[in-house]
Amino acid sequence: MSELNAVWALVLREVKIYVREKERIIAILVSPLLFLFVMGRGLSGVSPAPGFDYQQFIFPGILCMVILFTAITYGLYIIWDKRLDFLKEVLAAPISRSTLFFGKALGGMAGAVVEAFILLLIGAFFILPIGPLQMLAALALSTLFAFLLAGIGLGLGARMKSMEGFGLVMSFLTWPMFFFSGALFDLTQAGPLLRWAALLDPFTYCVDLMRRVLLGWSVFPWPADLAAVLAFSALAAVWGVLSFGRLQQTR
Repeated sequence: MSELNAVWALVLREVKIYVREKERIIAILVSPLLFLFVMGRGLSGVSPAPGFDYQQFIFPGILCMVILFTAITYGLYIIWDKRLDFLKEVLAAPISRSTLFFGKALGGMAGAVVEAFILLLIGAFFILPIGPLQMLAALALSTLFAFLLAGIGLGLGARMKSMEGFGLVMSFLTWPMFFFSGALFDLTQAGPLLRWAALLDPFTYCVDLMRRVLLGWSVFPWPADLAAVLAFSALAAVWGVLSFGRLQQTR
């Protein structure tokens, strides 16, 4: 019970921090909205999904982009906690490192799901008809994707010593994950090297699964997408817990 209380306390702290930083909510949405309303409408791309235009085709990928940038960059707050000495206090508490990881991961997930919900509402009004069941399914997937990506970010943040170093690593990680995923194009028409890169990219399966929910179209069968996301999520959790165990040794 004490471990659950600790998780709840950590989640509550992260949610309060997120709510206080209202400008962060707006800042995260700027790039996705530019992709949707400038690139989506400005380019005359062909949509492989029958009955949908190019802007509607890229919407699921841009929705996942919001989750990607919100959740994975959440690892930056671990470095910030180190500087504030908050992390030392938590490490001294009688809780396991896995509890600390899951508390932080769930807190990071909350912000990503809120961002996804805002973009879903924008999309439902201006881009794509989204029914109530589709909205619920998309939010459920957003929660799963946020856990996967927050786990990657937290694992990296636990191993980094400076915000500058973390930002540099994120620049070389997030944008390739986004562009290789097929969020902006049809993977079936891509070259062999790009397809191989996409297969190794966990974000590919997030985008493909979200397209299946919102458009009824995907490159891979949805059970394969879901299995891949769950497998990568488990790996991210293991990576995160091991990284937080290392934090304990070097605090």
